[in-house]
Amino acid sequence: MGNSNEKSYRYERKFLIEQLSLQQVNMIIRYNPFLFSEIYHQRYVNNIYFDSPGLSSYNDNIIGYSNRKKVRIRWYDDLFGVINYPVLEIKSKRGLVGSKKSFPLQTFNLNDNTMFNDIQQLFHDSSIPEIINFMNVKPMLINRYKRNYFQSADKNYRITVDTNLVFYNFSFQSISFLKMFNFGSNVILELKYQPNEDLTANEVTNHFPFRMTKMSKYVIGIEKIFL
Repeated sequence: MGNSNEKSYRYERKFLIEQLSLQQVNMIIRYNPFLFSEIYHQRYVNNIYFDSPGLSSYNDNIIGYSNRKKVRIRWYDDLFGVINYPVLEIKSKRGLVGSKKSFPLQTFNLNDNTMFNDIQQLFHDSSIPEIINFMNVKPMLINRYKRNYFQSADKNYRITVDTNLVFYNFSFQSISFLKMFNFGSNVILELKYQPNEDLTANEVTNHFPFRMTKMSKYVIGIEKIFL
């Protein structure tokens, strides 16, 4: 069985920013009194999102169920070709906090000939737990975005800033490069922290000139690609 890495529950506050550029958003972050500085290098984040044929993950999010799950494969940098160090992630949401279990996958190839059967074989080769099969999920769409990372001086708060968000249709069988959606110049900011830091989180967000938003990249992709 593949080794898993389960991260503890944390808060994720999301902000959809439509009127400011990435440079303006980065400046606002740097002037925050919690003294955020950039960590890691800017990189592309890629995901294959899974759902049931009846779109249960999508519907649970729209309805607002407090306990729900989301399944995806994540990797970094190149979108297509040989995919190194992919990770299967099962995200769980309980009320306002979320956690995820991570399972390393074998290297695989992703191109316009990749089929659902290839993904099933990838799970088999990587010794993924049988729970995935019981969830009856199939690949629905691919998304990609460019991400910047920041951390507060006390290391209690992290911020990710996402731009250049693009979606591709996986259509249960194979990838459609023709059916895609570009999210434009919008910026998505997420503030992430442990539950014991929630009392002072408002002191961070009070210095943001934009409002918190209930949003999901997966929901955006489904609505733009399929609905």
